[in-house]
Amino acid sequence: QVQLVESGGGLVQPGGSLRLSCAASGSIFAINAMGWYRQAPGKQRELVAEITSGGSTNYADSVKGRFTISRDNARNTVDLQMNSLKPEDTAVYYCNAVRSVRGVRIDYWGQGTQVTVSS
Repeated sequence: QVQLVESGGGLVQPGGSLRLSCAASGSIFAINAMGWYRQAPGKQRELVAEITSGGSTNYADSVKGRFTISRDNARNTVDLQMNSLKPEDTAVYYCNAVRSVRGVRIDYWGQGTQVTVSS
């Protein structure tokens, strides 16, 4: 099993920055990719950014140039640096880990951390 714990959320003013961190434990050797999703009230969960075990990254168009996903192998963490935050970035952010076995995708999720962008 894979356990994911997020941290770093909070309240920030528009234009400010936050850094989210996701700590992974358990069968981390089996993870093929990790990423961040977010879900605003009444809306569907959407992909924000992801990074594969090979280091390839992918970002939602709405966050390109503002957010950066990175990994720290020594600490078994995946971070999301969020700059130039906008009110529309307000959501619960979830860490995601993906394990693929014989073409079957298995997703693991953290508990979520609230990010609120408001003046």
